[in-house]
Amino acid sequence: MAFADTFQSVVDSLPDDWTDLEIDLRITDETRYVDAAVYLATVNAQPYSKYDWHWRILVAHRFGHAAAAPAVHGALKLLDDAGFEGELVVREVRSGRVEVVQMWGRPESVRQEFKRLRAQ
Repeated sequence: MAFADTFQSVVDSLPDDWTDLEIDLRITDETRYVDAAVYLATVNAQPYSKYDWHWRILVAHRFGHAAAAPAVHGALKLLDDAGFEGELVVREVRSGRVEVVQMWGRPESVRQEFKRLRAQ
């Protein structure tokens, strides 16, 4: 299965309250490592050194310090379109956390708008 399709099936199988996802990626043809790294730079893939897997990709659902799921899907689609083959594995999924935002001094309209946006 292609990288993007595999990733999409993983995301579709997660509960709605998932917050963080960590996936590892390995390509079959290591001579094309630099080419793949260029495609993965847009999602800040973290390279491994001296390890079986090539990159770790951190994915955020609605908030957080990671790449958005649509951006990761797009980068993996670029790998698929360029003819890369390999393996994608889920390492960790976190769910049920909530975003902490300092609301002191903000008007009630801002607080209500924030709640409305995050309730979706």
